Amino acid sequence: MAPTLPLGGRRATAAALTAALLVPLAACSGGDDGNAPAGDAELTVLAAASLTDAFKTAGAAYEKAHPGTKLSFSFAGSQELVAQVSQGSPADVLVTADTKSMDKVKADTGTPVVIATNRLVIATGEGNPHEVDDLKDLGDPKLKVVLAAPEVPAGKYSRQILEKEGIAVKPVSQEPNVRAVLGKVELGEADAGLVYRTDAASAADKVDAVEIPDDRNAVASYPAATLKDSENAGAAAAFVTWLTSAEGQEILRDAGFQKP
Repeated sequence: MAPTLPLGGRRATAAALTAALLVPLAACSGGDDGNAPAGDAELTVLAAASLTDAFKTAGAAYEKAHPGTKLSFSFAGSQELVAQVSQGSPADVLVTADTKSMDKVKADTGTPVVIATNRLVIATGEGNPHEVDDLKDLGDPKLKVVLAAPEVPAGKYSRQILEKEGIAVKPVSQEPNVRAVLGKVELGEADAGLVYRTDAASAADKVDAVEIPDDRNAVASYPAATLKDSENAGAAAAFVTWLTSAEGQEILRDAGFQKP
């Protein structure tokens, strides 16, 4: 393990890792809806790739209700986000797609709160040209299947349900995050892949989703926590709390996420 750097050094070393992934969200103007701003703050939120669409919508809504706050999101596989935190990435909030990833950096975070859950589906090309109807079909050696890598939460969940069913799958590729799996199916580079239900819904015009029964599926939990090194601790905590509010939960439900 590399030696621990002073806080300033850690931030300088890790800044480049985060900068390339940051997705800036311009502030949205709007009238006062009764939510007083917590003060001017620019927050960096490290979030699991499967939250991309939901959090862009959530971020716009949050900025409208809190004019003094601007949000920038860095979306990646949870394992990449954890690495950024461990290396001192200058961020304020972390949201992963599993509790195990969050646990790896518990010394760097506040107390996590689960904001949503998710489940896997089989994504296929539009119209399901290979007639994939069940998990067992993924074991067909003629089918090009893509999975998230084993260290990625979606990859762990995928292998968990396949092993439970006794299905051997040799993926044509193992991707660094679940959105990359979806992309392979969208582009026709894979016949099928295991992704979250919300990912398939975000590309409903390009892929079909084959449901997996709950008793054969895995439940993905999404914990959110503030980072102890945050320079905007109050604003970071307010955003995490808002994610559990009626407004935040409605946005997550509309994106297809399920209740915690």
